[in-house]
Amino acid sequence: MDTTAQPRVLVIGLDPYRVPGPWDPEPVAKAIEVGLAKFAEHGVGVETCLVGLDGSDDVTAVVENALRARRWECVVIGGGLRHSDDQAELLEQVINLVRRHAPDAAIAFNSTPATTYEAAARWIG
Repeated sequence: MDTTAQPRVLVIGLDPYRVPGPWDPEPVAKAIEVGLAKFAEHGVGVETCLVGLDGSDDVTAVVENALRARRWECVVIGGGLRHSDDQAELLEQVINLVRRHAPDAAIAFNSTPATTYEAAARWIG
């Protein structure tokens, strides 16, 4: 998703439809939509980089491509990457990719998918 405004914020997270397990991804997907809609309401451009844990992504390549796409003011790293002990190595990888490919971008963490705009707003002017 991107808004009509020039994207300034990149949101990196897990694609809820490509996280294995017996669970319903729909509530998380809807919460992501709610969070992203707030960017448009505030006239702030946003793009997402949602990766799968189902083995269908070369996560490094996907994240690098998104980070290189433009100069980002802020990169929000979603809770799916941060709240799981199983994903600690992936979280480290993502943070180091941000440091390497978007060194001037602020890094923000949302509390829930619905608070993604608020996380970015703490860092963008």
